[in-house]
Amino acid sequence: MTEAAADSNEDPLEETEDLEPLEPDDGGTFQQVTNLLNIMDSGAAKTDAAGAGPDMRKTLASVIITEKATSEPSVVMNALIRCLQVPKISTQRKVNIYNILQEIIQQEGELEEQGVQRLVAIASKEMRETLEAEGYVKAEVASDTLAALSRNHFSLVMYELQHHLKPLNLTDEFVIITLAKLANGNVFEFMPYMGITLATIFTMLRLANEAKMRQVICSATETFCETVQFYLRHLEDSVYPVMTEDQFAVKLFPLYRYFVTVWLRNQNPEVKLGVIKSLKPMLNLLLPNDDLRDQVYDYIPLLLAEYRGSLEALFITQVLRQILEMSVTTNTPVPEMQLHTIFTELHVQVCAKVPAQQQYSSQNLVEIVQCFIALARSYPKELMKFFFSQIEMSKEAIRVGTLTLIRAVVSADEPRMNIRTISLAIRVVKNTLSDTRFKVRMAILRIIGQLALSGYQDRIKGWGLKYVSVQLTLSTYKLTNHRESFYQRDLEEKMVHKVTMDTVRIITSSVSGMTNEFWVRLLCYIMETDYTEALTPICISLTNLAERQLHTKDAAAGVASKSKHGGVGAPQVLMSSPYKGEGRGIAMLNLLRTLSQSIAPSMADMWEVEIPLLVKYLEEHTEFTWNQKTWEDKLIQFLRNSLKKTRGSNWSLRLSKELNNQIESFDSPSLEKGFLYRALGFTLAMGLEADKVEVLLLELLYKTDYSNDFDREGVILCFGLCARGQVKTVLNVLHDFEERIQESEQSWQIGAWRKDHPWRRETVKSALMVIYSCVASYCHPQMLLTHVDNPITAKIIHHYSSSCQDICLKMAFMKSVMQVTKAIKNIKDLEDFQFAQKMTLTGIITATIKEEPTDSLVSPVRTMAMEALSHLSNLKPFYSMEENNELMDISIHSVISLQPPAEDNESIQTLYANAMHALEQLMEGLMQRQLDPKGLQEMVHLLEKWILSEKEGEREKATNLHLHLMQIYVQSIGVCIPLKLGQFGMLVGLMAPCTCDSHRRTRIASMDVLSSLLDLHASQTCSSWGPSKELELAKCKEDLQGPDVEKIFSASSRIAKVACVQFNCDEVVSLIQKLCENIGAMDLQHDKASVTWIGTFLQMRAKELEDKVAEILGAILVHLPVVDHLEVRRCLIEGILLLAHYHQETVLTSLLRQPLPMERHLTEVWLAVAENVPFARTMLHGLMGRLQSRFTPKANATSKADIWRLAAVDPLMTLCTIHLLIQKIDVNDKLLDLFPDLIYTLLLQLSSSQGPEAMSPVLKTWRLVHAGMLPEEINLQRITIQSMQLLFRRLNSEQLVHTLEEQGVWALLQSSSTFLQGVGLLARLCMRSMEGYRQRLSELVLRGMDSDVLSCRISSTAVCVEFMSDPVLYQEKLLKPTVLLLEKGADQEDEALRVLSLRALGNMALGAPKKVRQYRKLLLEKCLDSLRGPVSTSVTSEGMEALAKILAELREGDVGSSFSVLCEQCRAFFDSESELLRLKAFVLFGRLAKVVGISKKHFFKEEVKKAWIPLLLHCQDPCPDAAQACVATVFQCAHFWGWKAPESSSGRSDSSTADEMTVLQTTLCSILTQKKPAVLYSFLLGTMTYVSSNLPRIRSAACDLAGVIMKQMSAHHLKKLDFPALRDSLQELQLDSDPGVRRAALETLKILDTCSQHLLLASSGGFC
Repeated sequence: MTEAAADSNEDPLEETEDLEPLEPDDGGTFQQVTNLLNIMDSGAAKTDAAGAGPDMRKTLASVIITEKATSEPSVVMNALIRCLQVPKISTQRKVNIYNILQEIIQQEGELEEQGVQRLVAIASKEMRETLEAEGYVKAEVASDTLAALSRNHFSLVMYELQHHLKPLNLTDEFVIITLAKLANGNVFEFMPYMGITLATIFTMLRLANEAKMRQVICSATETFCETVQFYLRHLEDSVYPVMTEDQFAVKLFPLYRYFVTVWLRNQNPEVKLGVIKSLKPMLNLLLPNDDLRDQVYDYIPLLLAEYRGSLEALFITQVLRQILEMSVTTNTPVPEMQLHTIFTELHVQVCAKVPAQQQYSSQNLVEIVQCFIALARSYPKELMKFFFSQIEMSKEAIRVGTLTLIRAVVSADEPRMNIRTISLAIRVVKNTLSDTRFKVRMAILRIIGQLALSGYQDRIKGWGLKYVSVQLTLSTYKLTNHRESFYQRDLEEKMVHKVTMDTVRIITSSVSGMTNEFWVRLLCYIMETDYTEALTPICISLTNLAERQLHTKDAAAGVASKSKHGGVGAPQVLMSSPYKGEGRGIAMLNLLRTLSQSIAPSMADMWEVEIPLLVKYLEEHTEFTWNQKTWEDKLIQFLRNSLKKTRGSNWSLRLSKELNNQIESFDSPSLEKGFLYRALGFTLAMGLEADKVEVLLLELLYKTDYSNDFDREGVILCFGLCARGQVKTVLNVLHDFEERIQESEQSWQIGAWRKDHPWRRETVKSALMVIYSCVASYCHPQMLLTHVDNPITAKIIHHYSSSCQDICLKMAFMKSVMQVTKAIKNIKDLEDFQFAQKMTLTGIITATIKEEPTDSLVSPVRTMAMEALSHLSNLKPFYSMEENNELMDISIHSVISLQPPAEDNESIQTLYANAMHALEQLMEGLMQRQLDPKGLQEMVHLLEKWILSEKEGEREKATNLHLHLMQIYVQSIGVCIPLKLGQFGMLVGLMAPCTCDSHRRTRIASMDVLSSLLDLHASQTCSSWGPSKELELAKCKEDLQGPDVEKIFSASSRIAKVACVQFNCDEVVSLIQKLCENIGAMDLQHDKASVTWIGTFLQMRAKELEDKVAEILGAILVHLPVVDHLEVRRCLIEGILLLAHYHQETVLTSLLRQPLPMERHLTEVWLAVAENVPFARTMLHGLMGRLQSRFTPKANATSKADIWRLAAVDPLMTLCTIHLLIQKIDVNDKLLDLFPDLIYTLLLQLSSSQGPEAMSPVLKTWRLVHAGMLPEEINLQRITIQSMQLLFRRLNSEQLVHTLEEQGVWALLQSSSTFLQGVGLLARLCMRSMEGYRQRLSELVLRGMDSDVLSCRISSTAVCVEFMSDPVLYQEKLLKPTVLLLEKGADQEDEALRVLSLRALGNMALGAPKKVRQYRKLLLEKCLDSLRGPVSTSVTSEGMEALAKILAELREGDVGSSFSVLCEQCRAFFDSESELLRLKAFVLFGRLAKVVGISKKHFFKEEVKKAWIPLLLHCQDPCPDAAQACVATVFQCAHFWGWKAPESSSGRSDSSTADEMTVLQTTLCSILTQKKPAVLYSFLLGTMTYVSSNLPRIRSAACDLAGVIMKQMSAHHLKKLDFPALRDSLQELQLDSDPGVRRAALETLKILDTCSQHLLLASSGGFC
């Protein structure tokens, strides 16, 4: 049917929509309905406005419509349908219409098929519209309307819904909701559609991504499953084809699988809840199917995983219970491999704390219990094994939860719970019997009760009854001895007691014949020592029974009879053990009270009051709770009160004699005899007749067997107690006894009264010493101060000194000293009492300790000696600090080396433990006198050598002793006195390596010491120390107990991390210093631990240690040379590198301040740096910075890092380090990015080595700790050049390296005279070969030129000279700053700097010729400045050379006003004595001649005229270069005279320069004679001034030129000559040293004579 509906080509919705609206032929029904609906709408509005409460009008309107539909259902329904089709109808109106339609549909009556179809279509459409807030309400009522229609028109409704339910197409939400409603309301009709509906919905699951849609599908599935179950239960009522349960299950399982595997993992809690709720009905159909059940089991882990989510656990547990119970029912258990997961997850739910959001925790617990019962039925053995594993955990919640589940399993009425299962359960329970936590105890008691109720009485007869009795006793005892401050514990014990009593009640009531056995067992426990302290209630009941038995007439008569004959001595002694004989103490007390009148009438009234108090005391206690001493004290007090009542009578004396006579009646040892000695002592102390007391005491001394320790101690106690009231009597008796035994001292045998007890001398003396000390303990304080020095202590010393001092005597002596000192200390008002015998006793004791062997332990002598010293230390005069330290040192040395005893030798083990304890107490007592950080430090100092011992036993004992004293110190001092600065770190540093000791106990003790130190430091500094850190330390301590070395080191490292946060920087320094000091003191394991701690602290705190880096580094570097093991040394070096990572400047400075030559350990540090290439590059930057800092202005430090960075270091060490790093860094790293900086820095360093700062004062300060000089190869120049060579080799440019060698760059750089030449050559080669570095090199050059260091500026300028000749500066836009710096350099006083600056400025014409005009003013000004004033030749020559280069790029107009200055300055150097200046001047003048244009031509012509004579003369300059330059200039200037011939003549290449000059001179003179004879005359005068020149060639040339001029002069101008003067000048030259001058002068003189003669002839002939 559904398939037919799906195949239909017509859409019912479209059909309905195509129908025309119903005609209004309803007789006005539509209008009536409309009006009534309007009333309902207005009623709703009024209800909203007025508030809550129904509106009667609305209800009435609805009823009217419904009543009308009773008679005309189709008409009314059609009217309502028309109302639904009205546009823009309100939501509430639609809801009202649908509600009325539902009521009409539910009425009996036929509806028109057309109207039903229309309503179905409209409701379907309404239901599928967009679900907004109001739309959801409409869809819901529309869905309800369709569900109502389905009851009578199922096919129409189902046809419509199935039409919109298509495979692989996600349908609308309310389609599925409505289908579920149809299934719920029409079970049998829906069944034929169920299969296809489920299958179609399954195809939609992957498309349903919204949470709401998934919830709808889950809810619908739940409804479908419930419908199927109903259908299956009523198959006989179905008329449709029958579907089996398995068929439904097969169709349902894919949905189940998808829900569990996909949707259950959805993060939306509502989706999860919907899925879980749908699983239960689904499983009802799936689990009965054998095939599907196994598949359901496969998805159990997915259900269990949801426990960890936010879903309510109850719903998960219900599903799980359903599965597990079905597995039991069908006898198909869940797979065994899933058991552990199921057990664990369910168990966690029982034991873990319930999350706050879980609302059904109690119901969930009930479900879980049922789950475990089901599991127990299937897997009882496995479940009990799981319970056993959980019980082994010590957590209370886990144990209680497990026991609760066991009780539930036991209580299950299940035949399968066989005896084996119960036995396993009991075994699990027995494993918890020792747990003392109240919840566990109650759980165990409840299980025992449940076992009894379930019929397993025979299983609890042994352990169960015993446990119940113990808990009953224990809880009763705790409740009767409660304290107000432990209210919570009292409540807990009350709960335990209640459960115990309930259990007892169950046992006694449910177990036939068990009650008697149970109580008999409890009665037997009283006699068992293992349970004597836990059976108080039982003891009380048995004591009451004994009391009734003792109150018989026969007993009373016996006592009365005995009282008449023997007194009360025996009862007094017997009452010392009141609980023996089933409570004889109370019986005897009651008996005494009853017979008091018969025994002693004077005491009857007092006994009437006192005895009930004693009885009350005994009633409040049992044999297991009473205190023997307290009880004996009460009895003694009772005795003393009785003696006071009989004072004045002989009753006390009779009692004393009776007690004395009974001494031999009791065995030794026994409580009764011990009490007897005590009672005798008190009785004698109360005696009034001293002489009779002396007799009894002396008798006691003589009859005592001193070889019996118990009797000897009893006598000693008796004498001490007697001394309370009879001290003088006691001392007299002792003195008398000592005198009496003197007669027997020859044989050391005493036999005055007791021949059967021979005594050794030492035994008697030891007893006497202890008696004296016991007298001191018990006598009155004032009497003690009188007698303590003499005779008490003096007698003790005498008896010890006068004996052979065997072990027993030594022990007695030590015991006596302790008792005496305790007695003195107990005196409250000691005031200024000084124990005079203290130092004597101290000397004897220390001598005794020193006599003890240090390698063996055979007696407790040293233990007692140290205890005696402990007591002596509390008395005045107090020991000084030196004496304290000496005593501690002696004691430690005596004990610390003792070998631990074997495990099978218990006596030696006891001696050993006592010796250690005594040492601890002694050091504790001595430390109390100096309980401050200084005292603590002294104590640790004494222990340190033993803590660092190579012997495991000594380390262990020293560490344990340190732990004990540390705990005492923490408890005593706390936060009162803070540790000194650095002390905490030192203390931790001492113990830290011991955490990795090879001995486990040493590790644990050292861990405890560290914990105490950390607690102390945290309390003193108020730092955070939370439970998490305590927990971490506890975990570390646990790891230290194992043998795994890796775990031990890991735990030690974690301890260091926890401790690190508690350290301030100063403490970190002291810690590291101490750790470094200890390296090498013990074995390798300790050294590794030390460096592990150092590394951990540096990793965590290195960033904060800015101020302490130098100290830390110093400590490491000091100890690094002595570290032999490579791994330890490597760890220390890594620590240095870690510091360098955060504090590079400080570490660099410290390392660079190490001495040269570089030692092995320092080399290793730098090699480690080189291994880490990125870090090595960083360090190279820092090293360069150190070198560069010498060439930069000294900056003010703005941070601590700056202080270290600016600190002075040895440049040689810096260079050696750079050389090492460059050499060792990975060869594959070319250091390309560092190359320019490195080369330039090294070059600057090399330049500084050429100047006056070559020997740095830092070198003298920091260099040498070695005697002698540094090796020759370690010098600044050599190391620098070698480093530069290494750098160039790294470039892999063989050609460049070869060129540098070939052109001798390195040799040039090595010599100070050729250094700048080498710099220039190096710069030139670098520019040519390394174009990629030009920009960076240019920047560095500019920085160097701006340096305050002269050598740096000079070297940088030398490089700049080469850069200026290249376009690089112009291309990199660095020309302007360069020119400005060169301008500054040209003004400096240093000659080399000025020369280089001028040269660089001149090279601008080569590198940036287009920029010369832009900077012409600056260039000309600086060059002219070099020509002025008293400057050096090199500066002037360089200035002129630069001008020559510059002028080549300028025009006449560019020179401006500087032209005249240039000409004048240039001419001034024509006659300079410097060949170089003359050369440069001639070249410059020639360059000026080329610049001259039209405007300057006339001016320059005059300049040429002025310069012509020197130019002509210097054409024969002695300097060939100057002469050649001068000739060239002359030819360049000749055209200014308008002469072409000289120019052309100068071009003849076959003529020599001399010939050319002769022709030029002759031609010029002839021309001047014709055109300007006056100029020729002036030339002659000017020429003659050069005959006195310093240069012979110039003098010779002057003579030659003068001769030429005179030959060409006219007669007119010859007349003007001063011939005599000229002749004199020439004749003087005849004496010149130079033959050429003499020859030229002679020739000129001849010409002069010829001219003179011609002039005379002309004059005589009438010529002018």
